[in-house]
Amino acid sequence: MPKFFKSLNPYTQEIIGEYMEASDVELEVKLEWAQSNQRDWAKRSFAERAICFEQLAQYLREHKAELALLMTQEMGKILPEALGEIEKCAGQCIHYAQHAEALLHADDIPTDATTYSGVSYEPIGIILAIMPWNFPFWQVFRYAVPALMAGNVTLLKHAPNVFGCALAIERAFRAVGFPEGVFQAIIADVDAVHRLVADDRVGMVTLTGSERAGASVAALAGSHIKKSILELGGSDALIVLPDADLDKAAAAAVQSRMMNAGQVCIAAKRFLVHQDIKAVFTDKILSLIQGLTQGDPLDSSTKMGPLARIDLAEGLERQLHKALAQGATLLCGGKRDGCNFEPTLLDNVSPDSVVFKEETFGPLAAITTFASEEEAIQLANASRYGLSAAIWTQDLDKAKSIGRQLEVGSVFVNAVVRSDSRLPIGGVKRSGYGRELSEAGIKEFCVAKTHYINS
Repeated sequence: MPKFFKSLNPYTQEIIGEYMEASDVELEVKLEWAQSNQRDWAKRSFAERAICFEQLAQYLREHKAELALLMTQEMGKILPEALGEIEKCAGQCIHYAQHAEALLHADDIPTDATTYSGVSYEPIGIILAIMPWNFPFWQVFRYAVPALMAGNVTLLKHAPNVFGCALAIERAFRAVGFPEGVFQAIIADVDAVHRLVADDRVGMVTLTGSERAGASVAALAGSHIKKSILELGGSDALIVLPDADLDKAAAAAVQSRMMNAGQVCIAAKRFLVHQDIKAVFTDKILSLIQGLTQGDPLDSSTKMGPLARIDLAEGLERQLHKALAQGATLLCGGKRDGCNFEPTLLDNVSPDSVVFKEETFGPLAAITTFASEEEAIQLANASRYGLSAAIWTQDLDKAKSIGRQLEVGSVFVNAVVRSDSRLPIGGVKRSGYGRELSEAGIKEFCVAKTHYINS
């Protein structure tokens, strides 16, 4: 019997879509399309591929309202954030359309007694992507645009609660004239992922998701001698030093933690605050958090929508209750109604607390105090995750010194951590490996081929 997936509006709990699982025959057809079209796509010039992405950017901007509405309905993101996400995807298309050729230009490498030696960057082939629901458009465009501009094709296995977004993205690619098979969404479960990773026609797999899912996919890809890229969980530290601009730091902390209802891998989840300014800083962020309006994500006055699924809200609630039992102090929030979870602030969070040690994927911020820079570094690194970190101080030399000692993939000083097409993003430790975006990101989807020509 075929399996059906339901998409629920997390705010109303209404069913907004039902999707039937692809059969083995349908998956085989998609693989054949991908394989048969990849070589022709790779033979196209960068300029030809760039035109397709410029047209895709135009399509996204022309259909921004309807695409953002779908995103909000499927996973609860407030409408302004959804509109901004579509615009960011359009910008990603333009960035790589303009720069992919230069980023992948063959490198000349002088060596002795040769007419020529150098490196070219060739496409891998079919890229299988397993993407999450929290940024249902951006996470897809983040990998797909550089991967396809490099000459690859892709199969997208999206999260089941945003299959509507996955199909909308596929329609967008088709609408602007991408060849059949270059971008395909698949409606499937974990078993299908296993079959696809094992298939010889699939060249590599990229996953953004949980630590558990990443470990499983990495092991599977490794067993078939295939490259994988993993961007997994995060428990980012935001370090506030005594000389920081506390108004800006507080605003940034709340923005980082509460954006997308706290469902952001690179959000600041652990606020590490110097003891001398802890009381003032806490009052500032408490005031800002209490001013957030929660409700219908389609209402223009709403500043925070629901969590994407009921199981996510229930999981965060369990973490909160355990943290309180471990000695944390509840300063605000903490109540759950269905998928709606109040913006929550905890104080007196120890390094042994569940909300310090685990990732909290929702609107829950935890304050921990430190007495010295050395202690701040130690606390920041006392996590199995290592995505990113933020440092707030007016002493930039000190910030650079601290930043070099943090076990993370990105350090932002006096700024909210964010992804940018021009900068690589990725983690260390249990946050995964590999990089997306920038030159480093597009080359992840390539084979570095050496050319040596003897005179």
